[in-house]
Amino acid sequence: MSGALLPLLSALLLAIGGFFLVVGAVGVLRFPDFFTRIHAAGVCETLGSFATLLGLMALGGGWLVTVKLALILVFLALTNPVSSHALTRAALHDGVLHRHFGKDPSWKP
Repeated sequence: MSGALLPLLSALLLAIGGFFLVVGAVGVLRFPDFFTRIHAAGVCETLGSFATLLGLMALGGGWLVTVKLALILVFLALTNPVSSHALTRAALHDGVLHRHFGKDPSWKP
């Protein structure tokens, strides 16, 4: 890529990543129950970290930095969905009810 286009692409990816991370933080604060909060945190944190890491990879310069950031990206791609799922399953197992289903005594997880 040309010298002027790479920093612009990197800045765009960093801005997109920052946007998703802020939206996820606002979602955690604003949503009413655990399950919607964990969804906002999981999805937005994954997308935000992916975009941020891709932007840093574009700015990285050396191949070693790019490889390290790619390994972090792979690690996050494997662990973020699993941790969100594990937290949600543990909450269901512990008896945390969804706000909608908390009013229905016949509903069982």
